[in-house]
Amino acid sequence: MCDDDRTSGPLGRRALLVTGAAAALTLNGVSFAAADDGGTARDGGGPGGGRRDGLREDTRKVTGRLPPGAPDYVYLPVEVPDGVREIAVAYTYDRPATPPGTAGNACDIGIFDERGTDLGGRGFRGWSGGARTEFFLRADDATPGYLPGPINAGTWHIALGPYTVAPQGLTYEVTITLRHGTPGTPRTPAYPPQRAKGRGRSWYRGDSHLHSVYSDGKRTPAQIAALARAAGLDFITTTEHNTTASHPAWEGLWGDDLLILTGEEVTTRNGHVVAMGTDPGVFIDWRYRARDGAFGRFARRIRHAGGLVVPAHPHATCIGCNWKFGYDEADAVEVWNGPFTLDDEVAIAEWDNALLVHTRGRGPFLPAVGHSDAHRDPDVIGLPQTVVLADELSRDAIHDGIRAGRVWIAESAALDLAFTATGPKGEHATIGGRLAVPDSAPVTVRLDVTGAPPGSTVRLLTDQGQRFTAPLPTSAKTTTTWPTTPANATYARAEVRHPAPASGPLGPMAAMTNPIFLGRGWD
Repeated sequence: MCDDDRTSGPLGRRALLVTGAAAALTLNGVSFAAADDGGTARDGGGPGGGRRDGLREDTRKVTGRLPPGAPDYVYLPVEVPDGVREIAVAYTYDRPATPPGTAGNACDIGIFDERGTDLGGRGFRGWSGGARTEFFLRADDATPGYLPGPINAGTWHIALGPYTVAPQGLTYEVTITLRHGTPGTPRTPAYPPQRAKGRGRSWYRGDSHLHSVYSDGKRTPAQIAALARAAGLDFITTTEHNTTASHPAWEGLWGDDLLILTGEEVTTRNGHVVAMGTDPGVFIDWRYRARDGAFGRFARRIRHAGGLVVPAHPHATCIGCNWKFGYDEADAVEVWNGPFTLDDEVAIAEWDNALLVHTRGRGPFLPAVGHSDAHRDPDVIGLPQTVVLADELSRDAIHDGIRAGRVWIAESAALDLAFTATGPKGEHATIGGRLAVPDSAPVTVRLDVTGAPPGSTVRLLTDQGQRFTAPLPTSAKTTTTWPTTPANATYARAEVRHPAPASGPLGPMAAMTNPIFLGRGWD
């Protein structure tokens, strides 16, 4: 699979090995001199024996070429001797011109320590995807996206992820530098607490799909926290691509007014899933496709770590972003991701179809959530935001509210709503609830909206589709009611839409609710 692989000096022919759940390739290894060898390279070559800041450092360069159709992951073993204080890695690869419509070269990078590369194992030490061209690790510090910790002797692995390969192939160069010396003092991580003061039982607003400089975002945690407060959010979740390195980066940023949860965006080649609110420091592996049958194992690991399994942007058009694992293991689904687009429209239609399946007893209720997936300016944190009815502002209470479907989604904190269904004897249900009245009982569905954008329209939908629509004449509080029966509507849900463009029947979403189920026999 690999046409060439060599260091800057002589090295034996590569050794190929297929490992792990996803297609993978292991190259021939790179060796370094021990700390007391004076910098002499074992494999004859490389500029070993240099010094920087009084520390001896040894460097090796590895070059090679990956053809089109290369495996998902390529591992470069690095034999690390005793006495290493720091590992530094840099890489480059070529970007030849490609024909229109053909993907060019894109290659990710990360690293595993001496504990190995086993799927779900303990060896993970960091991943930056394609966001960085170099990184370092040592006991007391590391590049964002990577985990500080001991640099133990043994076989480490640099992981290359050829995301797309041009027809000409992908030529790469990896530079590995080991710096010898006394290790620094490890830092004790300070993780955010899992409860904030809150307002007791209330509707809490949050954004649980966010990226910072700890993966491919451009904002610092401090900037994100400030923007979250400005957006009127009560909670956020840090969800970097395939790394937990951001979990201890929020010290001093949480408070009575802002709950900060930890998580991960598990970024596979067959779709992304938000591991929402997992325990701090718990890493969820991503190196598998749907065909490998491994997702269930890691979905269970997310839940075991206290998190929710939330497939993200299931109909996004970027390579590898479409969700291919199905929804059997999901706790909720992200139907609205960032500014509203056709992708979200398709996700909502698919989710609505699943509601009907649920009402017939053939599938679980899968609540809908929305997140910004904000990376950088001008991405708006809190566009959209998930609004959850929770008993308190804590991880467990927020998760309980989401699992129960006590959720609606808004484009901003400027918009507020209440959605209820009432039976003939005063029976009452709200979002995510059940109004258990006879099929023939009269039911009044009510929607109160405040802060709707100018020209907005209300839509009320059931298992039959749109049943009622009306313009909202003002941004002040507006009440809409609609009569029905459980025989006529097995559930009801509401949308608030911006004005429709000339090119289509529906405007972008401004807010939407999860359903209220009607009747006794639906489950």
